[in-house]
Amino acid sequence: MKIELAKTEIIHFVGIGGIGMSGLALIMKGLGFKVQGSDISSNKNIERLKKNKIKVYISHNKKNIQKSTILVISSAIKQSNSEIIKAKEKQLPIYKRGDMLAHVVSLLKRNIVVSGSHGKTTTTSLVSGIFSKAKLDPTIINGGVLNSFKNSAKLGKSDWCILESDESDGSFVNMSPTYSIITNIDQEHMDYYKTMNNLKQLFIKFIEKTPSFGKSFICLDDKNNKEIVKKLTINNYYTYGTDNNSQFCIKNISQSKEFSKFNINIKLPGKKNFIINNIKIPLLGHHNIRNATAAAAVASTIGISKKIIKEALKEFKGVQRRFNKIFVFREATFFDDYAHHPTEIKELLKGVRHVYKKEDIVCVFQPHRISRLKDLKKEFSSSFKNANSVILCPIYSAGEKLKLGFNYLNFAKTIIKNSKVNVFLIKNENQLARYVKQNIWGKKIVIGMGAGSISAWMRNLPKLI
Repeated sequence: MKIELAKTEIIHFVGIGGIGMSGLALIMKGLGFKVQGSDISSNKNIERLKKNKIKVYISHNKKNIQKSTILVISSAIKQSNSEIIKAKEKQLPIYKRGDMLAHVVSLLKRNIVVSGSHGKTTTTSLVSGIFSKAKLDPTIINGGVLNSFKNSAKLGKSDWCILESDESDGSFVNMSPTYSIITNIDQEHMDYYKTMNNLKQLFIKFIEKTPSFGKSFICLDDKNNKEIVKKLTINNYYTYGTDNNSQFCIKNISQSKEFSKFNINIKLPGKKNFIINNIKIPLLGHHNIRNATAAAAVASTIGISKKIIKEALKEFKGVQRRFNKIFVFREATFFDDYAHHPTEIKELLKGVRHVYKKEDIVCVFQPHRISRLKDLKKEFSSSFKNANSVILCPIYSAGEKLKLGFNYLNFAKTIIKNSKVNVFLIKNENQLARYVKQNIWGKKIVIGMGAGSISAWMRNLPKLI
C-alpha cells in the first residue's frame, strides 16, 4: 500500500510500551510510516518493537522528538510529560491513540471494531481466529497478545481490519466501523465520563455511525445494552446472548475443564432460521460463550461457513493473561488473569467454580488504580463469593496521585464480610512467595488478578519458592 504521508512524517509514540500503543505502532510501521517512541522502562512489547526495527527511547526526554513531526499519546500519559511540552512548543500535532487508530482504520476498506467495558480483547481474538481460519488474512490490532502468533498486532494482506477499541477517553466514537460489537457497558473510566448516562450516550453515538451496509452486534444480556437498544434511531443491528429475544440466541450450555459447549439459534428478519450446533471453545465461563457468540455472529453475517466457524472456535489458542495456566506447585495450579474490575472478577470466578467444584480457589488480587477502587469499593468487596480466600496486594496506582480516602485494612474486612472469604494482606512479591510456601499445597486453584504488576509477580513465583 502506497502512502505519501509516510515519506515525510515521523510519528513518535509517547508510552509506546503499552499493549495498545505498541500494536498500533507495529501496524503503522507495516503500512510504511516512519515510527519511533519512548517509555519509562523496557518490557516484552518493546522487545517486539525492536525486533521490527522500531526505535524506542527508554525514558521520556524532549530530545527524543527532535525530528518527530507527529505525536501519539496514550490516555495514561500526563500533560506534564516533557515530550508533550516540547511538542506543544514546536506546535506539532498531538493525537490520542484512539484518534490515530481511527485514522489508520480509514486506510482500510472493511473493518470490525470491538468495543465495550469487558471482553473486548478475547472477542477481538476470537473474530481474528475465525477470519484467519477462513483465509481472509485480516489486519489485527488487539489489546492483548494472541497466542496464535505471539503478538498483539498483525498486518494482513486483505482489506479486512479487526481491532479492539479503547473507550477510556471517548476517542472510540471517532471510528467509523463497517461492523461493530458492543460486549457490555459498565461503570468504568468514570474519571473521564463522570456519569453512566454520558457513557451510554457515547455508545449510542458510536453504534449509530454504522453504515447501512454494515451491522452492529449488541449483547442483550447486559442491562445497559438493553437500555441503549431502545434508544437507537437506526435498525441495522443484531442482538446476541442467552436472552430469548436475542437474534443470535445461546442455547444448551454445558461446561467442562477443557471446553464450553453450546448452540446458537439464529433468527434474522427476512431470513430463514438456522442453528449452529455443538460449538466448542477451550474457554471457561458464560462470558466467554457470549464473546464467542459475538464472533460467530459477525462471521456468519459476512458469509463464513458454519464448519469454519466451529473449527476456528474449537482450535482457539487463547490470549495471554486470560486465565493462562503458568505453573504447578505441590499439586496447586497457578493461573494468570487480567480481571481488574468487579464484573470481570465475578464472571471469571463463576466460570472457574462451575468446573472446579471441589478445589479451593485462591485469588491473588492487585487493585488497579486508586480511582477505580474508590468508585467501586462496594462492588469489589462482594465480587469474590466464588473464591475461598483472597490475598490482597497493595494498589497499583498506574501513575495516579490520588489519596485513597478510606482505610485499606477496613476494605479487607469488608471483603471478608461481603464475600464470605478469608483475606490476607501482603506488601510485596517476596511476602507473596512466603505465603505460598507456607500455605499452598494440594489441589488448589491460585489465580493472579489485576492489570498492573501482578502478572510479573505470579510468573516470578517459581524462582522465589
